[in-house]
Amino acid sequence: MNAPDIAAMDRRSFLRLSAIAGGGLVLGFYLDSVPGLRAAEVTKAGAALNAGEFAPNAFIRIAPDGTVTIFAHKPEIGQGVKTSLPTIVAEELEVDWNVVTVVAAPLDAAFGSQAAGGSTSTPSSYMNLRHAGATARTMLVEAAAKTWGVPSSECRAEKGRVIHDASKRSLSYGELVAKAATLPVPDANAVKLKDPKDFKLIGTRISGVDNPRIVTGQPLFGLDQKVPGMLYAVYTKCPVFGGKVVSANTDRIKKLSGVRDAFVIEGSKGDLSGLMPGVAIVADSTWAAFSARKQLQVTWDEGSAVDESWTAFAEQAATLGSKAGKIVLRKDGNVDAAFGSAAKVVDAQYVYPFLSHANLEPQNCTASVQGDQVEIWAPTQNPGAGQKLVSETLGIPTGNIKVHITRIGGGFGRRLMNDYMVEAVAISQKAKAPVKLTWAREDDMHHDFYRPGGFHFLKGAIDQNGAIAGWRNHFVTFGNVSDRAGNGAALSADEFPSRFVENFLGETTVLTCNVPMGFWRAPGSCSVAWVMQSFIDELAHAAGKDPLAFRLALLSQKEIPLPPNPRGQPFSSTRAKGVLTLAAEKADWGKKLPKGQGQGIAFHFSHRGYVAQVAEVTVSKDGTLKVDRVVSAADVGSEIINLSGAENQVQGSVIDGLSAAWLQQMNYENGRMQQANFNEYLLLRIADAPKVEVHFLKTDNPVTGLGEPALPPLAPAVCNAIFAATGKRIRELPLSKADLSWS
Repeated sequence: MNAPDIAAMDRRSFLRLSAIAGGGLVLGFYLDSVPGLRAAEVTKAGAALNAGEFAPNAFIRIAPDGTVTIFAHKPEIGQGVKTSLPTIVAEELEVDWNVVTVVAAPLDAAFGSQAAGGSTSTPSSYMNLRHAGATARTMLVEAAAKTWGVPSSECRAEKGRVIHDASKRSLSYGELVAKAATLPVPDANAVKLKDPKDFKLIGTRISGVDNPRIVTGQPLFGLDQKVPGMLYAVYTKCPVFGGKVVSANTDRIKKLSGVRDAFVIEGSKGDLSGLMPGVAIVADSTWAAFSARKQLQVTWDEGSAVDESWTAFAEQAATLGSKAGKIVLRKDGNVDAAFGSAAKVVDAQYVYPFLSHANLEPQNCTASVQGDQVEIWAPTQNPGAGQKLVSETLGIPTGNIKVHITRIGGGFGRRLMNDYMVEAVAISQKAKAPVKLTWAREDDMHHDFYRPGGFHFLKGAIDQNGAIAGWRNHFVTFGNVSDRAGNGAALSADEFPSRFVENFLGETTVLTCNVPMGFWRAPGSCSVAWVMQSFIDELAHAAGKDPLAFRLALLSQKEIPLPPNPRGQPFSSTRAKGVLTLAAEKADWGKKLPKGQGQGIAFHFSHRGYVAQVAEVTVSKDGTLKVDRVVSAADVGSEIINLSGAENQVQGSVIDGLSAAWLQQMNYENGRMQQANFNEYLLLRIADAPKVEVHFLKTDNPVTGLGEPALPPLAPAVCNAIFAATGKRIRELPLSKADLSWS
């Protein structure tokens, strides 16, 4: 099959089956195809394929010895998809997991999107991968039936064998692959999926496929890559965002021991996600490159960003906050009338800072440019976008750029941006040799795509019955373009409690800045949930209501048919109440606690998932905080693919969310970020980690991911618990800035 044939294939219906070297079977799953492709056409196309023409895809490969290879097509960031997605295939294939080998696939157009972000890997792949496994199983059963001359309805598959109960005969998959490879691919509607009650793998605990290699230190990650003739590079950029090189002592650097070359790269025009200007040093080792960098002297044109600072932005936001927002997000009812007749009115200002992704594995990329051919090994969440960025920036056809996706040592949205990838290729192109580019920790902190900071100016009205009668929020946020919020900086017009409050006004004003902004874990929701759930808690206390009962009452007005959110599903108050009720039950909500101890509750809907959390804290009289326990209840649909992996994601979200809310901020002054390493940008330590309990509420809803939905409720749950313990309301993060002492 040639390239045009592949490009024309239909997303739902093209499955291909062909012989490969050694007489094995390959079942491929193409995610872009022509509707209505007939089985005969598929068979003809599949027969034309051979080992030399086939590239690895998200397919099943079965060898004559019965071993099964499943290609994992999504980047593994620690969210577990390299294990969970192949599990889906193996489940429907009806194969013993112990004979499965999982291989990370390179970037290939046959997969469609290979990006991993927004907790989309599972929902975008679940049914497709089930069909891939079930189709292979169906064909193997048919091959056995034809071998024995019996109806396929009399045969069944079990643990890598096809069994004919009536005659007590069985054949292994390995014995059947040659026969199966000659059969036509069945119509998708004729393939029967398993009943979930018969699942043997899905819903169980499966150890991560990379665990043995990780604990024994075998190469997996971007920083582990080595290629013949490879040199090592560092790249220095202006500490002020958007700055350019005026001059550098590259002649001096070239003379240093171990240095092969040093040169200025002018960079490309466009936004901050492309190739930024800087100075590259290429050496025989990372140590030599880093050592030479200490002697690098660069004169910078710092540009206009040097005049920007958080202090100035905060002052500007304070002036704007009391005024009408520039953009009206949503306006329902009569907010002024609601405030005028309210029994109580609560005003509050919530502030949160810029955050770094702080990946433990700094940005890195290995690239080899040979003439007009490029090969890349990159820890990227978005390999297709990286390939496109390299192509557009350096004028290389995408078909000439091969991308290997390595395991990623922490992504959290940072590696959706591929600036480090284009830097490595540009350096290799200039150096005329393969290079591994490694960022120092300081590079990572100073050239991130930051979680945007923000300012919320809120006003809530409580009526005579203790319900919310009015809500106003003027959100002052950031963007790189006038009146357009940056990545992760926007507020949805449908963000809860929008539509659940009769008199509602949501407004926003965008402060233009030069700070690069990106998608931080649970983008938008990671900060918005803290604001909304904290202020709802304030209103509950102002109304003299229990915070749980107050939320349930707000959600119980009616099941409001909100439109689908950007992640593809509408908000369901029924599902929100479900996780709130479960979390409260498991946490023994409302139990009597002494002064200095408190419970806080919060919930949030994001990335198709519903999560509620109850946090329990202890605050000593001198203000020392201890988060004792966090109880999480999650509704992410009808199935949990890998139970241990799912629990890990919730636990990790709690730790990550607590670390950010309690300890972290990036101070922005004079156009540059001030924190440079982990001694200044703190991560939560083991001694401060709470006990985390995880509970799942399985509902009759589509399966979704879990890398992000469990993070947003953590910060408000903890801050609400602090209020319950001390009477002190946290309205600015990180909460370590607050005086929590009490008497």
